[in-house]
Amino acid sequence: MQFTPTDEMTYARCVAELEEIIRMMQSDKCDIDHLAAYTRRGAELLKACRTRLTATEEELRTVLAGLEAAAPEA
Repeated sequence: MQFTPTDEMTYARCVAELEEIIRMMQSDKCDIDHLAAYTRRGAELLKACRTRLTATEEELRTVLAGLEAAAPEA
């Protein structure tokens, strides 16, 4: 089973693949022989999403702090 590296994927694609894995794992058609691989991939996608969300939050805080510092005092 070959998966695209998460650093080559957009956040939206990571979320979509994670949702697809969850749906597949919840269905009656889940291939038990691949369950461990899907679980590992799901964990990898979740970690990538969390990392990107954290990085985005930090960047937004920096941008907003810069705006507040540049705002003229009333």
